[in-house]
Amino acid sequence: MRMEVDVSDYVTGGVFSTEGEDRLWRLVVFLSKSLNKTERNYKIHDKEMLAIIRGLETWRHLLEGTHFKFEI
Repeated sequence: MRMEVDVSDYVTGGVFSTEGEDRLWRLVVFLSKSLNKTERNYKIHDKEMLAIIRGLETWRHLLEGTHFKFEI
């Protein structure tokens, strides 16, 4: 399983994927959320961390208790 997130000046986004038997990555779910006025003023490294935290919070139910390794 793999979680990929990114951020721009106005939005955070991410995809959660799983690797199939054919070794190709398949999209499970995606996330897109606008930044509010305060978040738009964050420095870029803080915005990147915000995207990671949002992804982990959103897909927590998919990650908790899993027997598979996942990468961010």
